[in-house]
Order: sequence, then structure tokens, then C-alpha cells
Amino acid sequence: MNRALSNSEDDPVLFMKPDTSLLSGDKKDFYIPDFSADIHYEAEVVVKICKMGKNIAERFAHRYYEEISLGIDFTARDIQSELKKKGLPWEIAKAFDNSAAVGQFVPKDKWGKPMDDLNFSLSIDGRIVQSANTTEMIHPIDKIIAYASRFFTLKTGDLIFTGTPAGVGKVQIGNHLSGEIEGEKLLEISIC
Repeated sequence: MNRALSNSEDDPVLFMKPDTSLLSGDKKDFYIPDFSADIHYEAEVVVKICKMGKNIAERFAHRYYEEISLGIDFTARDIQSELKKKGLPWEIAKAFDNSAAVGQFVPKDKWGKPMDDLNFSLSIDGRIVQSANTTEMIHPIDKIIAYASRFFTLKTGDLIFTGTPAGVGKVQIGNHLSGEIEGEKLLEISIC
């Protein structure tokens, strides 16, 4: 599973999550792991790669995905902070089991709008905590796909998380998370 975080004006930052990090299905329960006291949510638009590609030109990247969803990149923020201070890689803070929650996939053209103009949001217990539009992304989805494909062969079924808007925060046992794209609920998670 590939994941791109758009956080600079240069190239996207990339990191990988193993398939064991995937949390999917109709109704999901996310269990806070015992190794962290500070798990944060980060809602993101997710694209599903539909055919193999390497060195994909940005102008053709739209041909490599047909479905999108909303996902949550769960992060062990306490572990990530410690590893960053030491200048170490922080995969264990991002790529642990079930740390990549993904909602229901829908056709990317479902709303008749371009991918660079979709509204998405995340609510916790009915209160919106993240709300953004893909126009606000530092790097467009097609650029992220093109950039990632320079380093990794993208395969059918790979998922790319495309970057997090402002509003990330800590989850607690008993929280109910709900994610939408263009007002359509695609993701529901209970925190256990």
C-alpha cells in the first residue's frame, strides 16, 4: 500500500504501509493499540490503482484509478515524535496493524465533478473535525501518482492516501468517526 503525504511545495513525501495496516469492510472497529497513549486521526481522500504502472506521466495519471474513497491514517503521535527527535524512520508510528482505515469505494466520476474539486470531511461523534476540498491540496492527486510511480511500480489494488487537511487530533475509546465525500457517507469507525 502506497501513501503520499502532501506537505511541501516541492515533491510529495512518500511512505509505505503494509497490507496488515488495512482496516476495511462495512462497519469497522479500531482498537487503540497498547503501545501508544496518543493515537491521532488524519482523514484523506484515497484512490485505488486500477492497472499496473511505472513512470506514469502526470497527464496520464487519471487513467490509473477509477475509484475513490475516504480513509483515515491513524498515527501513534507519541511514538512518531520520539522517533523524529532521534532522526529515525517512523514507520512503526504509521504502519502498525489496522492503521489505514478505508471506507466504501465509489466511481471517481460519481458526482460529475473533477477530482481536484471534491469536498470531504470527517466527523467525530457528530461534530465536524476536518473539512476540506481537494483544490486545497498542495499536490494534486495526479501529481502524487506520477511521483510515486517513479520509485515504485504501482499495482492493481494499491491504495494511495493523498494528504491530510488541518484538524487532526486524538481519538478516544467510545468515539464514533464518520467520513464523507460530497456529503455522501463512505466511512464509519468506532474506536474501541
